[in-house]
Amino acid sequence: MAKAIKTPELNITRERMIQLLNEDLAGEYQAIIAYTVYSQVLKGAAYTDVARELEAHAGEELAHAIKIAKQIDYLGGMPCVTPKPVKTSTDPVVMLRADLENERETISRYRERIRQAEAMGEFALSETLRAIIVQEQDHEIDLCAALGIDVPRSS
Repeated sequence: MAKAIKTPELNITRERMIQLLNEDLAGEYQAIIAYTVYSQVLKGAAYTDVARELEAHAGEELAHAIKIAKQIDYLGGMPCVTPKPVKTSTDPVVMLRADLENERETISRYRERIRQAEAMGEFALSETLRAIIVQEQDHEIDLCAALGIDVPRSS
């Protein structure tokens, strides 16, 4: 079955971009919390290196949140303070799969956000998002490796 292609909403207002970036910021907060918690509750020798990597991811997600908040402020908005809900589990595979799904959603959102920023002429924002997406894709690769699965090709 063919996958439906979603067309991004390109011609958006500054206010709409602020709203979308705040949704992205809430996702970064979610990632900070999830990586922090998961890195501490993963148990067993098989997850020692994975837990250490998740700790590093938490710090990178914090840096992303700061960059997004700065862009929201630059555009004249107020950065949000509430994270998206964080999935928890006692099963390490469930936790890692939740992180992987969040990373994939984030990458998709940032790809759209880059196109929107460029359509608005906000090239500094698009470059900021490009730098963030590089790390998000690295997180996706790390999580796929931890789960023993291949990174799917972008469509």
